Amino acid sequence: MTNYIVVTGGVLSSLGKGITSASVAALLGNSNCRVSMLKIDPYINVDPGTMSPLEHGEVFVTADGGETDLDLGHYERFINSNLSKRNNFTTGQIYQTVIERERRGDYLGKTIQVIPHITDEIVRRIKAAGKDADILVVELGGTVGDIEGLPFYEAVRQMKRQLKHKMFNIHVTLVPYISVADELKTKPTQHSVQELKRIGITPDMLVLRSEKPVPKEMRKKLSVACDVEFESIIEATDAKSIYEMPLKFFDNGILHPIARAFNYDELKPDLREWKKLVKAILEPRREVTIAFVGKYLELKESYKSLIEALTHAGAHTDCKINFRWADSEKLLDEGVEKTLTECDAILVPGGFGTRGIEGKIAAIKYAREHKKVFLGICLGMQLALIEFARNVLKIKDATSQEFDAEAKNPVIYLIDEFIDQTGNKQIRTHCSQFGATMRLGEYECNLLENTLMSKAYGGEKKIFERHRHRYEANAKYRDQFEASGIVVSGEAKGLIEAIELRDHPWFVAVQFHPEFTSRLQSPNRIILAFIENALISAEKRGK
Repeated sequence: MTNYIVVTGGVLSSLGKGITSASVAALLGNSNCRVSMLKIDPYINVDPGTMSPLEHGEVFVTADGGETDLDLGHYERFINSNLSKRNNFTTGQIYQTVIERERRGDYLGKTIQVIPHITDEIVRRIKAAGKDADILVVELGGTVGDIEGLPFYEAVRQMKRQLKHKMFNIHVTLVPYISVADELKTKPTQHSVQELKRIGITPDMLVLRSEKPVPKEMRKKLSVACDVEFESIIEATDAKSIYEMPLKFFDNGILHPIARAFNYDELKPDLREWKKLVKAILEPRREVTIAFVGKYLELKESYKSLIEALTHAGAHTDCKINFRWADSEKLLDEGVEKTLTECDAILVPGGFGTRGIEGKIAAIKYAREHKKVFLGICLGMQLALIEFARNVLKIKDATSQEFDAEAKNPVIYLIDEFIDQTGNKQIRTHCSQFGATMRLGEYECNLLENTLMSKAYGGEKKIFERHRHRYEANAKYRDQFEASGIVVSGEAKGLIEAIELRDHPWFVAVQFHPEFTSRLQSPNRIILAFIENALISAEKRGK
């Protein structure tokens, strides 16, 4: 039977429940446990797919096409394995499922209530996510006491009553430092635990988030006040890198209470490779400056996976990544050359909509003309084709149907149909309704030999990467592109997946999102190649 570790949070959000969950899972995985993870989101949206990145941060995409919370990205990066749609669910999904069953008559005319129907569905999904795992680490989003989270806490309470010693609760809470009094305060943690107990859950472990070390006497006080064993009071001070946290938790003995609770022998994770990579992140010998030309820069978590993927590549090249954040809406006013000239490489990431498009196109033009190392991702590839069509092919009105549905020269267009990752034909609808059909999840990409793409992927002829987009490169213009200097270095079933420039040191753009498959222990290879070539550029510039 599966054991369950449920991670809850108190006092306020953004304490680090996701990193705590991922760190515990990483330690267990490196101890030869079969570990999986689940994120429960109490919001009523069915999924984050239609949310603005500025509202909720990045939408992470699983291999099977799930649009999920960004914490699933952390999970995959820490446990170095793929998760699926079933590893994230929301209040919206729970209620949608129960209401659909009620409409079909599955409940035989009974009155549908939160208890037992909603909580039963929550329990069913938790158990489904834990199938085939020794341990399922469950992160319950939100903060204890939030009204929208109550059915989930009730479901966890029911599971704990049913499974007893196979359930373990870690409660992440805040020990704030009051600078005026020069004191750490335990009262917020005590109140948070009281609220958790009022719901019917007694925590088995406390993780104390604090900007300063929590003294032993203070931890003893919390042990007594919260009825948690002293060994299970774990300190979690701020770290320079999130990848330090598994090492910090291990040093603080976080595995001992878990092993005892589940009747395991001593857990001894192999952390040699992890320590080596963390050291490279914290003490790199080299550095590069990357111009990150985006339009969601007000909330950096909009690009969370990409930032982490660049960190992974930096760790494997012993290199610090310095970001030059370039707001694509302001780039033309601030000056393209002034902003980009001192950078070693230029990155144009994905995005949706027309805002900031001309700034991105100007950055791509600069990279092409000034031989700057360049990587375009998703929309970044589409804009690279538009820029080339306008300025090399002289098709001045070249654009995307995303920006102009009636475009005369739609270099990027909305195709009517495509084959999804399961081999089924999907029909696109020509409408602007949110949630319309997209290419989501993992698709194969065939690489052309003797190209930058092929070299980056070690000579492989076929790779698999994840997509999240609605528009495609229009094959009608392919001959013109190839005749004028573009190499189509990746394709699948007639769709253009990757391009590069023939007469350029390193200019690559891909339709997929390589950041979604990057992990600390196995960085995505095209992003790794991007950083390697940025380092070559930096060395030539004498940095």
